[in-house]
Amino acid sequence: MELFEMCIQSVPESEYSGIVKEALKIAYEAGEIMLEYFRAKSLESEVKSNSSDVVTEVDRNVETFVRKAIKDLHPAHGIISEESQPIPSKGDWCWVVDPLDGTTNFSQGLPVFNISIGIEKNGETMVGVVYAPYLREMFFAVKGCGAFFNGKQIHVSQKKNLETAVVATGLPYDKKDNPDNNLKEVACVAPEVRGLRRLGSAALDMAYVAAGFFDAYWELDLKQWDVSAGMLLVREAGGDIFHLRRNRNYSILACAQTLASPLLEILLTPTIKS
Repeated sequence: MELFEMCIQSVPESEYSGIVKEALKIAYEAGEIMLEYFRAKSLESEVKSNSSDVVTEVDRNVETFVRKAIKDLHPAHGIISEESQPIPSKGDWCWVVDPLDGTTNFSQGLPVFNISIGIEKNGETMVGVVYAPYLREMFFAVKGCGAFFNGKQIHVSQKKNLETAVVATGLPYDKKDNPDNNLKEVACVAPEVRGLRRLGSAALDMAYVAAGFFDAYWELDLKQWDVSAGMLLVREAGGDIFHLRRNRNYSILACAQTLASPLLEILLTPTIKS
């Protein structure tokens, strides 16, 4: 509980302090559920839209726990989560939850997975929490109050040159069938940067941009539960979010302004050099 208590103590005083602490507690307890199943030989999983889109019993168990915890605290709040039908809000508030971001990693025994919780008021994210339990890394952000990692305030990278940048990306689930699958963009960005990484968790990618561990991150065709918390983390850490598509759900670039121009030039008009 030391990590949880340290994060609770670092929550800045604001009108959202109470709900931030509630979200941190829910995320921490959800993480403990994940760890009970991690690398278990009997883990049950199945595919959803295609063979790349995996769901496990842990996704559903964590989601059930989180939804109950939210409704016990705030019966009038809405909930949007990945594995279940939305619960409409009876007021201004809605919790947007990815119960297990990085399901493929989890099912393979890879330790990069997390829970993501965005708390939105009238459609705007006011609180964001991303917790990677195996790594013991807790990120949270509060609108107008900054972003934090394990109790300390964080800021995006200030690198100005692509050749020194380490950037992250991901591939959409429909990469086999849709030609707008990010492969051309990857081929164009990779030669221009120091390193290119794919963690397999959009929320954690954005949290790492917020902390300056990654200098930038982009991906196509993300969903609301992938980005609600992460985008707030980036913005509250001094970064910005740029939208790359109008027809591919959330297709975004997250980075500091210092790298925005060269990355946007490549991503919006990718041209493979001969």
